[in-house]
Amino acid sequence: MNVIKIKNGIRYEQNGWIYISIKGSPIERGYAYGKLVKDDMINVKRIVEFVIYNDFGINWKFFIDATEKYFSPKIKKHFREFYDEMSGFAKGANMSIHEVIAWNNYFTLTEGWWANMPDKEKKIIYGEIPTTSSSSSSREGGGSQERCTAFIAVGDWTHDGKIVVAHNNFSNFIDGQLAKYVIDIKPTNGNRILMNGFPGWIWSGTDFFITSAGIIGTETTIGGFIAYKNNIPISCRIRQAMQYGNDLDDYEKILLKGNSGDYANSWLFGDTNTNEIMRIELGLRFHNTERTSNGYFIGFNAPYDPRIRNLECVHTGFDDIRRHQGSRRVRLEDLMDEHKGKINLSIAKEILADHYDVYLKTENPCSRTCCAHYEMDAREYMSDQSRPKPFQPRGAVDGNVCDTNQAKKMSFELRWGNSCGIPFDKDKFCKEHREWEYLKEYLEDRPTQDWTIFSVYDGKIKNKTNKNKTNKIKTNKIKTNKKTKTLKNKNK
Repeated sequence: MNVIKIKNGIRYEQNGWIYISIKGSPIERGYAYGKLVKDDMINVKRIVEFVIYNDFGINWKFFIDATEKYFSPKIKKHFREFYDEMSGFAKGANMSIHEVIAWNNYFTLTEGWWANMPDKEKKIIYGEIPTTSSSSSSREGGGSQERCTAFIAVGDWTHDGKIVVAHNNFSNFIDGQLAKYVIDIKPTNGNRILMNGFPGWIWSGTDFFITSAGIIGTETTIGGFIAYKNNIPISCRIRQAMQYGNDLDDYEKILLKGNSGDYANSWLFGDTNTNEIMRIELGLRFHNTERTSNGYFIGFNAPYDPRIRNLECVHTGFDDIRRHQGSRRVRLEDLMDEHKGKINLSIAKEILADHYDVYLKTENPCSRTCCAHYEMDAREYMSDQSRPKPFQPRGAVDGNVCDTNQAKKMSFELRWGNSCGIPFDKDKFCKEHREWEYLKEYLEDRPTQDWTIFSVYDGKIKNKTNKNKTNKIKTNKIKTNKKTKTLKNKNK
């Protein structure tokens, strides 16, 4: 293990993850973070510049300039601590402050803000104000993208009555593969935070975190979300909650104050002090908060709340089992019932790695399963043809689990690659699917990795590989039946 230590920070790599621990004042911890990932950010910028130009037809600089006008001033004014932290990072990583803020608000800029940008920005791009919503239609399917599968359970559903939470991040491999960092932040004020996510972000983004206040948090995005108002970005609101929120009431208040509707999520939180869990379906005009000490909440990229689903979203797939939202809603509810009273970390890993397809009623790693595999899916059953394409390099890129016992020790357990352990070989994939070969120089291999327990750094590295049976999940080979155009299990 190659450990790099500098003032106010350390770095090392383990089982596909890059671990960063930073401490001190905002400028100090930000600068240490920037120094530790300075070389990494060169590759991040290369990938981001490609993605923005490929997906939008404009340069990344357009979003940096927009950040300087619409985001940097308000963050500097209302969240000076976080602005200073990003300023320190910018100095350490040799970047401009506006690019660092743009990178921290990548989702907000490319989804909510892009689809609702001011007319004067549209004129910069199009030379005139378009009569149709060109900015919103340039992204597949319309509205925000879907990311993540998650659940949180407590009481009669778990093996000891305490909280168990699980989450995986699924996204396009090109930008999703960048979220391979474990970050331990020890600020001079507020709560200590352990999270995974993207390099250089003041928040997680994926999201999976624990805090020294005893809060566990995660989320799944609400796909097809179209409402937006340029208020306070989610990057600052959720970081404010993590660092200064001490109970579930705090989290709800902080997320609602200045809500922009950007990166709309079904947020799942657990308070290990009170043994209570909460789900906030957070739209823009509407939100729905539920709390319980005996039950579960699931996240599958569509909201239960009919107001959000019908008035602030398009094409949610809520009850369509041909779509990944409807299919995972059914499967997660089945799995919660099946494992009621037994859910622990091992079962949580099995749920994240689940490959049962409720539409075809068979084991079939595909876009509809909890461990999402778009890269293995011919997509011949799709009801919405505007959504991701056949065999798109997209899907689960990790697995995250935690329970009350781990959270109280400021630890959680992660797996890099995907939740089930099926490796991704970019050369093999691009050879089999030449339509995606132009992405090869930006994709990274993700070999099978072990589950690893990460903890906050206190002068000693305690993290360890957890070699248990969930590291050896058997994956059946899947083949395409060209005659029927359906996917069948080879060993059925």
